[in-house]
Amino acid sequence: MAARYLEFRSLGPGTAECRDLTPDVTADYGPDGKLAGLNILDASQVLGDQAGNVVFELSPLGTPVAV
Repeated sequence: MAARYLEFRSLGPGTAECRDLTPDVTADYGPDGKLAGLNILDASQVLGDQAGNVVFELSPLGTPVAV
């Protein structure tokens, strides 16, 4: 089981609020409520064959993102 942490911005020690999204994925939020990182406990199970090749697509501010 290989865990992966995806950090979007650094936070000071003890400042993250952790919220479970699924049993294997936890989101860390900063004091301002913005997403700071994702912790994926069993990345190979959650991401499958793509565990070592994660791609992020960023949308300009104000542009809706399809979910």
